[in-house]
Amino acid sequence: MAESREYVLTGTRGTISVREWPRPARSGAHPTGQPPTEQPPRYLALISHGYAEHMGRYEELADVLVAHGATVLGPDHQGHGRSAGERAVIADFEDVVTDLHSVAAHARAARPDVPLVLLGHSTGGLIAARFAQRHGDELAGLVLSAPVLGNWDLPGRLLALDEIPERPINPAALSRDPAVGAAYAADPLVWHGPMRRPTLEAFVRTLDTVAKSGDIGALPLLWLHGDDDRLVPLAGSRVGVEELRGTDWTERIFPGARHDVFLETDRAAAHAEVTAFVDRVLAARTDRPD
Repeated sequence: MAESREYVLTGTRGTISVREWPRPARSGAHPTGQPPTEQPPRYLALISHGYAEHMGRYEELADVLVAHGATVLGPDHQGHGRSAGERAVIADFEDVVTDLHSVAAHARAARPDVPLVLLGHSTGGLIAARFAQRHGDELAGLVLSAPVLGNWDLPGRLLALDEIPERPINPAALSRDPAVGAAYAADPLVWHGPMRRPTLEAFVRTLDTVAKSGDIGALPLLWLHGDDDRLVPLAGSRVGVEELRGTDWTERIFPGARHDVFLETDRAAAHAEVTAFVDRVLAARTDRPD
């Protein structure tokens, strides 16, 4: 398992906890007798996690990407994990995009020429889509996994109620692998309470903003989704992806898969789609004329 480190940055609404999985040090002694240094990455993989969770749930994906040549990193969004803020409250997703951009800028300061690939899962896909609309020229590629885009009616249905019901995410909806649901249910850094009204209102605004803010042009996009996703249904998400996509896009729908394709029983197939996509976009950058 790849080793990780954590550090804290100043976000728009308090401190942001960032987890980074660097490339491992080369084996063998350093010529000067100093400890070996980390290998330079082929690319930076910036992950935008989903609602109620945190970056610690992405260790397995990080292992795959580090082995593929990446340095992997991502923040716990405000109100999530170890970051500051009222639990599960996001008043404005534009602030979260700004925080994510700050994390990217911090990582790229020491590696200005290393390509940046952004991966967003679920609510993190909404955040990543908006990031691509605002900062797409800084990205080499965009991966969206079960993104909250298009026709997602849950926020509107809950906001119509006088009281938000005490109905947390059902762990069984995440994956056909029962160990995934069990780990989620036992995770103290996961929010296990009801959805918060300010966050639901922010969802409605941001879904509308993304829908009205245009496509991502030539930025390569890979869309992954399970066809048995009951948290973010495939058909509604497709509407948003088709509005967002530009001239270079690929979709991969996994039969029988639930919400979290990176932790599904056939997760290796999802991992392989991502690494193949990254290989393609990095090769295209290498082949571009000066």
